[in-house]
Amino acid sequence: MKLKSEFLNEIHSRGFIYQASDIEILDSLISKKKITAYIGFDITSDSLHIGSLLQLMLLHWLDDYDHNAIALVGGGTTLVGDPSGKDTTRKIMSLKEISKNIKNIEKTFGKFINLNGKGKIINNYEWLANLNYIEFLRDVGSRLTLNKMLTYESVKNRLDREQPLSFLEFNYMLLQAYDFYHLNKNYNCILQMGGSDQWGNIINGIDLIRKMLNKKAYALTSPLITNSDGSKMGKTAKGAIWIDEKKLSNFEFYQFWRNVDDAVVEKFLKLFTKIKLKEIKKLSELKGKEINEAKKILAFEVTKISRGIKSANEAKDIANNIFNKKTLDERIPMFEIKSFDIKKSNFSILDAVEKLNLTKSRSDTKRLIKAKGIKVNEKIFNSPDLSLKFYSNNSEIKISVGKKNIGILKIKK
Repeated sequence: MKLKSEFLNEIHSRGFIYQASDIEILDSLISKKKITAYIGFDITSDSLHIGSLLQLMLLHWLDDYDHNAIALVGGGTTLVGDPSGKDTTRKIMSLKEISKNIKNIEKTFGKFINLNGKGKIINNYEWLANLNYIEFLRDVGSRLTLNKMLTYESVKNRLDREQPLSFLEFNYMLLQAYDFYHLNKNYNCILQMGGSDQWGNIINGIDLIRKMLNKKAYALTSPLITNSDGSKMGKTAKGAIWIDEKKLSNFEFYQFWRNVDDAVVEKFLKLFTKIKLKEIKKLSELKGKEINEAKKILAFEVTKISRGIKSANEAKDIANNIFNKKTLDERIPMFEIKSFDIKKSNFSILDAVEKLNLTKSRSDTKRLIKAKGIKVNEKIFNSPDLSLKFYSNNSEIKISVGKKNIGILKIKK
């Protein structure tokens, strides 16, 4: 499909579009003038993880083509909780927690959209906190039918699995629709974008705008990106891959992308970098060991756009020292322990991995040891008593968990 507008043509060519409402009309509109569009983010943590990266890149391309990009932070809706894709009710968070999270996440948005230009961060608590519930039910609830809402995948799947769906969460759909209405009315925002699990919520907003303002609005969703095992991208055996470098080191972030499956390299280059499509085509044709060069480029470019050029260069330098020069780098996770404690077996491989934060839990470490997934000084660890006594006379120990996670145990005499 060839689209007239530069923005839509770019994101379509890169694989961002999963569903869109009236895309021909929207395309014609965007090709003639600049528009305002938004994506909503629930603020359930003090950092976004890479599960949000595709949406951040959508905002980035929107901003890059000089449209008005709004990152809507859910200071109000996070108090309720989005039921989409969830089997259980989200933890109810306090306003203080949410406000702190928003403050921490604002700098991430600044890396993807120009907040000194047309880009904006807006908090829906500004209008949701002052809603009169009776008026809200009368004005909004009367215009959105339960019949239609029950057909949306985010609700239907939950009910089909006989998982509880609270009335509090059901209200989330009304609140999100109201967000789109408010942004349309006050910011002339005509397009809401989001993951494919948000389709029903976005359509609700379009219906509300049509019924209350007699105006046309549009929806665009992107595919949900999953790992090779089908799980939602953003989590690993060790935990979330956080975008904020205070939550995850530059090296670990870089290594996640460096070690993705060969099959997804081309797709990830299109979605998560700004490399020209012609160049991506050349990189995607690399086979065998040569595909590692494409992965290095992917890792560097994603780290650069998410964290900045300085962070990308640091991560690349550390990886080069460890894997090419075969030298230990002081910037990777490190922990000091006395030789005496190792000799007396007071400090096992489980303790070492835990202190270096190389896995999510001790049970995960035990499982990986059985699967021969942990190495000590490049040799598979298989000590039956989990002891590190054999290494107590070393000055340092390199511990590797899989290909991605590496730490150094410094031994003091």
